[in-house]
Amino acid sequence: MSEWYSLVQTIVEEVDECIKKCKDEVLTLSSLSKKLGYSEFYISRKFIEISGIHFRDYLRYRTLAFALKEVRDSSKGLLEIALDYGFSSHEAFSRSFKEVYGITPSAYRSNPVPVVLRTIIKPFDCYLISIGGVSMKDTADDVKVYFVTIPAHKYLHIRNYESNGYWNFWQKQSQIPEQDCETICGLLDSIQGKLDDIGGTETNSGSGQIMAFINEPTGRVCSWGIPLAESYGVRLPADYCGEIPKQMQMMDVSEGEYIVFEHGPFNVQTQNQSVEKKIEETMENFDYKASGYCLDTTQGRVFYFYHNPEQFWKYIRPVKKL
Repeated sequence: MSEWYSLVQTIVEEVDECIKKCKDEVLTLSSLSKKLGYSEFYISRKFIEISGIHFRDYLRYRTLAFALKEVRDSSKGLLEIALDYGFSSHEAFSRSFKEVYGITPSAYRSNPVPVVLRTIIKPFDCYLISIGGVSMKDTADDVKVYFVTIPAHKYLHIRNYESNGYWNFWQKQSQIPEQDCETICGLLDSIQGKLDDIGGTETNSGSGQIMAFINEPTGRVCSWGIPLAESYGVRLPADYCGEIPKQMQMMDVSEGEYIVFEHGPFNVQTQNQSVEKKIEETMENFDYKASGYCLDTTQGRVFYFYHNPEQFWKYIRPVKKL
């Protein structure tokens, strides 16, 4: 079973790499079959079995997602963008763009409204499938603990007052029209100016998206006795004035002090649980009194959660001086 997920992981990485390098001629089942050593039929069957989407459709939607960011963020001509991403003409590009996003490239460039992009498939999302991160293998890195002051910003998000954890959060959201994981992540990916976005089209889609817990009286009481509403969204500049998707809400987050518990890069397939355990133990045993701070449980304070195995895993908790 794990081999099949690894196969799809290799394919999605190959797709993004080729799109970024404008090597669309490489992106065929025939070429992937030769490179991976499996038949075209096997690759196609396993891809749709694990991802829920045909390879050709995934390739098309991912290509358009990269092209859209070029339209949004660059000054390149639309014809040049069209040709770079394998379209035969400006008309073909515009037709496909409008069919998927409901707006032409030129209209979108003038007014980049939120649209649902095809985010990269993550076969080894250990919170949504039953594999990956099951080993308790020790990690070499310790958890760093430090304090930071985070400037005022906005938080665009969806929230749930009853969910318990990432998997349960998306299970509940999937029951709400247009609030499933793929739709929300796709919308957030199209938002320009995310504070935690680390590279636009040069990195995997999803950059800048985070889980957060909002101190709300009507939220579910967490393990440390605070009522929290779970949420998923992106941080934006305090002066952000773009359009807000109808499924989401925006909140202003004032400048504040936070404590950060951070672990460095790790192998999500073999170390996820051990890293999680190490961070939780560090947070549980931290001596707040000795630090001169305590958790700030004021209504509206936000607890941020970053899970990016290639960079870090960290919890950012609001604090105040004793």
